[in-house]
Amino acid sequence: MPEPYLAGLDLAGRRVVVVGGGSVAQRRLVGLLAAGADVEVVAPEVTPAVEAMAPELTWTARAYRDGDLADAWYALAATDDPQVNAAVGAEAERARVFCVRADDAPAGSAVTPAVGVHDGPSALARLHRRTRRHRLEGDDRDPDRSRANPRTHPAPRDRAEDAHVRRDVDAR
Repeated sequence: MPEPYLAGLDLAGRRVVVVGGGSVAQRRLVGLLAAGADVEVVAPEVTPAVEAMAPELTWTARAYRDGDLADAWYALAATDDPQVNAAVGAEAERARVFCVRADDAPAGSAVTPAVGVHDGPSALARLHRRTRRHRLEGDDRDPDRSRANPRTHPAPRDRAEDAHVRRDVDAR
């Protein structure tokens, strides 16, 4: 997989379609809404937290259908069904819409970084080069699976070890 090109997207007022209403979609919706995106969630069912966001987004309470990405700028395929996610990705590819595949990152045309925001105008983003091999060896989002291969997923460092680094940076 080639190196991704990092960019910040201005999604304010632009249509974004999220297919799926589970916990992955729930996490992504917060950032999309904060970015001012015009978000539509397409899912027969959603988590209570996603349902609570209904005043800020459009919830189409049904399964995904080809054509749901019409006029979208960005899409997220976040269902628990790989065939549906593949269909969303295929439509996005045909329509030239960047698409994040929650189930298979290399199959999507975009990836969502981990983002850290500190007081002030700056944010830090980190992209993990996920490959199909990583998914087989362990998933760093699932603590039980992340221990599957200690060579590729070492135990988390003790954050106390990093305290001196933070103090040094803050002292500057």
